[in-house]
Amino acid sequence: MSDKQLLHIVIGGELKDVAGTEFRDLSKVEFVGAYATYNDAHAAWKAKAQATVDNAHARYFIIHAHKLLDPSVA
Repeated sequence: MSDKQLLHIVIGGELKDVAGTEFRDLSKVEFVGAYATYNDAHAAWKAKAQATVDNAHARYFIIHAHKLLDPSVA
């Protein structure tokens, strides 16, 4: 297992259309947090997704920011 930090960002909010990924209002997109492991990011994503289950337009995403910063990282 690598000790290298991998940056994962969790964001979310209401989408314009439940079939898409375009947010209704970018100024209201929630930054949930930045995490060093996928497992930590997934736990945060899952908690937010479960907390908003009654809102069909609410979606949360895990962004693998380490891949954007350094595309050679798997």
